[in-house]
Amino acid sequence: MHLNRRKLITSAAAFGAAALLSSRVFADESSDSIWDILARNARKKDVNPDENMTKALAIIDTPEPILSFDTAYNIQLAVQYYQQVVAQGGWEAPTRQTFNLAIGKDGKAVSTLKRHLMLVGDLPPADRVNGNFDDAMDLAVRKFQARHGIVPNGKVDEPTFYALAVPAEQRLAQLQLNALRVQNLAGALSDRYVVVNIPAASIEAVEGGIVAQRHTAVVGRIDRQTPILDSKIQQINFNPYWHVPKSLIEKDLIKYMNEDPEYLTKFKIHIYDGKGNELLPTDIDWSTGEAVNYAFRQEPGAENSMGHCKINFPNKYDVYLHDTPSKSLFAENARFHSSGCVRVEGVGELVGWLLTPNGGWDPGAVEAVFNSNERLDVSLAQATPIHTTYVTAWANRQGTVSFRDDVYEFDAQGKVTFEDA
Repeated sequence: MHLNRRKLITSAAAFGAAALLSSRVFADESSDSIWDILARNARKKDVNPDENMTKALAIIDTPEPILSFDTAYNIQLAVQYYQQVVAQGGWEAPTRQTFNLAIGKDGKAVSTLKRHLMLVGDLPPADRVNGNFDDAMDLAVRKFQARHGIVPNGKVDEPTFYALAVPAEQRLAQLQLNALRVQNLAGALSDRYVVVNIPAASIEAVEGGIVAQRHTAVVGRIDRQTPILDSKIQQINFNPYWHVPKSLIEKDLIKYMNEDPEYLTKFKIHIYDGKGNELLPTDIDWSTGEAVNYAFRQEPGAENSMGHCKINFPNKYDVYLHDTPSKSLFAENARFHSSGCVRVEGVGELVGWLLTPNGGWDPGAVEAVFNSNERLDVSLAQATPIHTTYVTAWANRQGTVSFRDDVYEFDAQGKVTFEDA
């Protein structure tokens, strides 16, 4: 059975199935004795979670860009290995006993999970496999999680369970499809560029064939997708106004005002007619679609939806990179929350890198303008190419193979190029 986590999350019909699955599969049915508990507690004392977290994250932190011939070569090596795994029958699917496994647990489910993690390289191979979830197992689970874009907490939580449930055949197909995508794109890149990998909700700033910076991102949700495009970053808007797009007025703003008539006031959003005259919220009939006839502008400041900066590049979709006041979203596993634009964690560092050719823009200078709330537009001395793309499987020079969910179902459609995406 091929579990499709995207459909489980997005369909109402599947919600009932997910609830049933949670009650049957995700229930902790253990009735351990006091001796089991004491044994688990003893094993927990031997674990260094911070060290294991650091080691797990290190396996995905290599300098080669995701769009590179190095990565294309590494994917081909992964394809060859996964072909062998599939030929040998793949791995066992997780069972309800697999869910919630963590340090201190033991039993057959741990042994089965160990064999899976050995097969995919997260745990060193061994002739004999015991059923103890020990420190080495904690590290292995965290490595598996890091490779799949899951917060590496060492516990088989729900996203980890779903990632374990994907069959080897499906992982092989992902690698083969993405090998073509990366190979097609790798030769068309400049010396200095920014790439947004949508399924991973991540950003790379690349210079001289090396990743200079990586950033966690928030990208478009399934019904408001971040478009795949090529453009050039030309300007940084510091402490920008936010002009609410007509589409968001229709889809969101009218609804929010009906739910809370003080919404515009709370978030410092002003209304203007076609002649530039300011209106009051009470001047509009919010029970109709009248609001789309007016312009809505949010003032700079802490509440501004773009945070302290907007990174501009021309495109027909009217999307851009930007800061955000909603920093907590960067800590989530599935960061698909925006209406198409891309929110950037640590955006000040990226802005500093983009403005390096301008001179005088060290991190302190960027932060000072952020904190001043001053409106300032700065054109880049050197326009920087930006590419938004869709890679759900790749490998690095350490042999680490990473996978992401097919959130927009481009893998399911077999898409290699995206001219019509």
